Amino acid sequence: MSSSFQSNKYIKLGIIAGGIILLDQISKILILHRLPLHDTIPVIAGFFNLTHVHNPGGAFGFMANVGPMWRSIIFLFISSMAVGLIFYFYRKTPETHSLLAAAFALIFGGAVGNLIDRIRLGKVIDFLDFHIGQWHWPAFNIADSAISVGIGIFVFHLVFKKMPE
Repeated sequence: MSSSFQSNKYIKLGIIAGGIILLDQISKILILHRLPLHDTIPVIAGFFNLTHVHNPGGAFGFMANVGPMWRSIIFLFISSMAVGLIFYFYRKTPETHSLLAAAFALIFGGAVGNLIDRIRLGKVIDFLDFHIGQWHWPAFNIADSAISVGIGIFVFHLVFKKMPE
């Protein structure tokens, strides 16, 4: 691999992951300072609200009832390992698989965004609340969205056998 490609590859990682981290952290700071905890602002009636909630657990509140010290240790360890693993996958993705590399950059940026919350606050700030009637999808944030899109692209590559050899 040429050093020019490697340089461009890390610039792309910085732009994608850095953009996600920046948008994620700015949006969370705005929510923390402008919307009181558990308050809701309807954006699209019957479908979408901004709702300030804190998630001490993982996805969908996983392990939210575990003691705070153990939960912090477990999630900081798992999050750090995930960030390292995704960075490894990003590094190993060849130039011919730019969409897959972008997926890993999205996942990396989202994982770092949520890791920053865990280190800084011991929990993750969520605020995007989609619902239909009484049915609510668990609230999430920009980092979670980036992770989900990145995983979707990764699964597409797996299903359609577009993974690098």
